[in-house]
Amino acid sequence: MGLVGAGGVAQRHARVLSSLPDVQVTAVTDVVPEAAAALAGPHGARVAPDVAALLNEPLDAVYICVPPFAHGPAERAVIEAGLPLFVEKPISVDITTAQDIADTVAERGLLTAVGHHWRYLAVVEEARKLLADRPVRLVTGAWLDKVPPVGWWPLREKSGGPIVEQAAHVLDLARHLAGEVTSVTAAGNGTPPAGDGADIDGATAAVLRFANGAVGTLAATCVLGWKERAGLEIYADGLALHVSETGLTVRDADGERTVDSDPESARVAVDRAFIAAVRGEEQDIRVPYAEALRTHALALAVAASAATGETRDV
Repeated sequence: MGLVGAGGVAQRHARVLSSLPDVQVTAVTDVVPEAAAALAGPHGARVAPDVAALLNEPLDAVYICVPPFAHGPAERAVIEAGLPLFVEKPISVDITTAQDIADTVAERGLLTAVGHHWRYLAVVEEARKLLADRPVRLVTGAWLDKVPPVGWWPLREKSGGPIVEQAAHVLDLARHLAGEVTSVTAAGNGTPPAGDGADIDGATAAVLRFANGAVGTLAATCVLGWKERAGLEIYADGLALHVSETGLTVRDADGERTVDSDPESARVAVDRAFIAAVRGEEQDIRVPYAEALRTHALALAVAASAATGETRDV
């Protein structure tokens, strides 16, 4: 495996990959050579000066773990090399870059996966089963958190903002459990969080309309000093669900029950599924690039509506 990017998410993937049988992190590249060296060392990998050099290594697949604004060139290089690629979300800061990559991947028929690891939570599968025969009426999502400690994050041009960078997990879960969203109307508070040059909204609220007739809301903020809550509440006839990385709460005619969840299990499962697919052993990639593009388009629509105050079709 080759890794493009050596930040926190890449470090997590490297740890998981190295724990899997017969998987070797072979080469790492990053625009900060010291970061690449720090990641490569513990995993017995070589440091490549750039993506082109990394692709000269004997690789079976490549992980692309770069900030939102840096997506595009690395993906195109890996696609040109004909290698399977795993891309961390968000897949870009715009729709043009992501659509171009999706089109090229489809033309080449390449194997892809995107890091929406919530899809691998056992409690998410349980929620889907419970909703299978009940129409969803109302969805309420939230991502209430702090500003992560990276300089590009509070800059709209670099991150896309909290909806694109953080709340995309919740929007992906909403699509997965309640179906496609057809239109959004959102508002941002116009006040950025503290930080040099910060220009993103510190708080955003959105109303979502789903193709199946359901309605929903999304609330996001990044002004806390901690992660308060991230998850989704879903209401169907006679059923209330609350889903997050850490568990599922179900309330119906039989009362209330809670199922705990281990977030780390999903982070391992998303990598294990990609490796199995690369080996041709099993196909359990739940979010290929084309599917991630749909979530990305939804997140961008919410962000655009918040910026303009206009309703956006998705």
